[in-house]
Amino acid sequence: MRKIIAFGLGTLSALTLSTFTVFAGPAQGDASQQEVSERQYRILLAQCRYADAPAVRQRCRATVRANYRVGRADPDLNCRTYSGVTVCGVLPLSAAEQACVDDSVAAGLSRRRAEVECYVLD
Repeated sequence: MRKIIAFGLGTLSALTLSTFTVFAGPAQGDASQQEVSERQYRILLAQCRYADAPAVRQRCRATVRANYRVGRADPDLNCRTYSGVTVCGVLPLSAAEQACVDDSVAAGLSRRRAEVECYVLD
């Protein structure tokens, strides 16, 4: 009886280890990317066109590709539409855009709206 149990535990350990090894790779890679819907992903990429300079736009797109993947919609992703433009997530504001946001908030505009308008229109 002791040999059967030892064999069973050894087989179970080997099976568990091989299962972990097989599935650890892809799961680990996906864990670093936030899952968003296709629409959210397109918005994230499209909003990069409003960045101040070509290098910043390129970095924005690379960051989106590195941090997000298409899957299920993320209801917690901070998406908002103002002045006919939809953006999602944290916007890469320049110093001038951040100053615009601060001035707009001081003048009574909501921070969310000020971020969008200063990012898109400034």
